[in-house]
Amino acid sequence: MKKINYVIILSIVLAFGFIYTNQENKNTKKPIQKPLTAEEMKTARKKWEASPDGIAYKKWENSPEGKKIDASYEKIKKHFKDFSAMEAVVTSVTFQRENVQSTSPKWLLVEIEGETYMMQFIPKEFEALKSLKVNDKILVRSHSAGFSNNHPYLILSSDYIAKDNKVLFKRAVNKNNRC
Repeated sequence: MKKINYVIILSIVLAFGFIYTNQENKNTKKPIQKPLTAEEMKTARKKWEASPDGIAYKKWENSPEGKKIDASYEKIKKHFKDFSAMEAVVTSVTFQRENVQSTSPKWLLVEIEGETYMMQFIPKEFEALKSLKVNDKILVRSHSAGFSNNHPYLILSSDYIAKDNKVLFKRAVNKNNRC
């Protein structure tokens, strides 16, 4: 009789525990944020442009350095949509921004169609590229590029790199959010 009581009590405790954890999960889920409307995006952009960071970016964007980076983007943007290969020459595998720690992201500088571009990697990803040397010819595929007033060149997303028909790096694309 005692064993039956213990089994019943244990079953009840487990059931209540299961119900409690399910309730807790339902209560802790973050609400899905709806996308901003065009008007909300416009307002947010104007607010950012009026901030010190926005003012500094606009100033940089209109500077000779900003215009040069924009021109380098225009040269290769056709490759982003098609995800087509761009022939590149490695110009640096040791580039490091000033005043940063050695554990910071690693940079690969490449030249494509006469312009220099940066590609950023976390140290673990960069391991596959350690065999590259200056003047190596590689094929690069990228979906996008980023502008930053803190960097001297346009920053290419590092999606695919191959040398001598051997894939050195290929970013795993998440099908849910395409990152």
